[in-house]
Amino acid sequence: MDFDGVPGPVPGADGAGHRGGAPAPGGARQVSGGRGGTDVVIVGGGASGLSLAHRLARAGDVTVTVVEAPDGPLRPAERTWCYWEEGPGEFDGAVVASWSRLRVHGRDGVAVTADPAPLRYRMLRSASFESLVLSGLARRPGARVVRATAHDVRDGVRGGAEVHCTAPDGRALVLRARYAFDSRPPRRLPPARTTLLQHFRGWFVRTAAPRFDPGVADLMDFRVPQPRHGLAFGYLLPLAPDRALVEYTEFSRAPLTAAAYETALRHYTGEVLRLGALSVESAEQGVIPMTDARFPRRAGRAVFRIGAAGGATRPATGYTFAAVQRQSRQVARALGEGGEVVPPPHGRRALAMDAVLLRALDTGRVDGPDFFTGLFRRVPAERLLRFLDGATSPWEEVGIGLRTPVGPMLRTAAELPFLRRRTTPGSGEDPL
Repeated sequence: MDFDGVPGPVPGADGAGHRGGAPAPGGARQVSGGRGGTDVVIVGGGASGLSLAHRLARAGDVTVTVVEAPDGPLRPAERTWCYWEEGPGEFDGAVVASWSRLRVHGRDGVAVTADPAPLRYRMLRSASFESLVLSGLARRPGARVVRATAHDVRDGVRGGAEVHCTAPDGRALVLRARYAFDSRPPRRLPPARTTLLQHFRGWFVRTAAPRFDPGVADLMDFRVPQPRHGLAFGYLLPLAPDRALVEYTEFSRAPLTAAAYETALRHYTGEVLRLGALSVESAEQGVIPMTDARFPRRAGRAVFRIGAAGGATRPATGYTFAAVQRQSRQVARALGEGGEVVPPPHGRRALAMDAVLLRALDTGRVDGPDFFTGLFRRVPAERLLRFLDGATSPWEEVGIGLRTPVGPMLRTAAELPFLRRRTTPGSGEDPL
């Protein structure tokens, strides 16, 4: 999910990159090189990089350079980002669909439908979001987009930061700025006590007959076979009576093979949803680390990590987009007011509770499908979504905690301080 959710960013979602060749969507200026200084260089044109550029450019008193890679392996496929928001939003022009009702199906087949008003669940496609933001940057004289492959982001010898790149024609390029914000995924995940992967594959389908209710989004459908370790569910975002994004998602320690995802999707669409004849118009696939690792937000005196690389992904859900917006607003405010340049995207209470849940899921002390279904049955939807955003009070969080398996959760919380943080074997660039 992009629980950015459960669908969300794919591996490398914040890596530098944009479609090469023609000018970028919206006509944002493409600069091939130069050594001119700027206030801020942002490495990566994904959700976090473009969101920060958008905030800084709107402030008007900061010059911004975004580094995007040319066509090639660094350019991720189009992605889906989901979030919830109250009232009109500034990215509504890029919203593909939204829903006022949410639904969860238990393993027993009983569905819980909830109205999270005043919140609505929204879906963005990365291409529409990029086009919207880049068209705005094109109207800002202090913003520019450089197409190049970034290799090294480091503190400058004489202060500030330097971004060393290679231009599309092979020339070396050095960009200098007061600050650099790097959204590229780290080569390895930091040490953690628990690391699960949220991995998924989705089909954009069109059915031969109307099969979907466009007013309801299915966040979790546990009527699928459960793995021996972790949990699995279907995820359904209807776009029209005969069109939808249908995904199969697992929380587990390792991704599946391509064939296994396809088998799971055929079972879900055919045997569970009984959609009948359908055509698959496109597909998306991704892996999101769900970990209690501590992501360092500072990589130098003037170099900072943002987005998933800076810990914006909510550990227990995988949602990232809303936290990226919160983080980018905070960075823009800090640069103007002289505060902490990159504040933490999530509060300590939220991270502590997520660490307990991850450990409880990983050890099998709590049953994942029953846990999540129970929360949606016992907690008002609006409060639960605020909880997932870290916007609830301590008393509200106590109330939510009492609606979970209290004994196993307390036992897990008691053991966490004594567990060592370990590097996840094989954690390379792919997970982020």
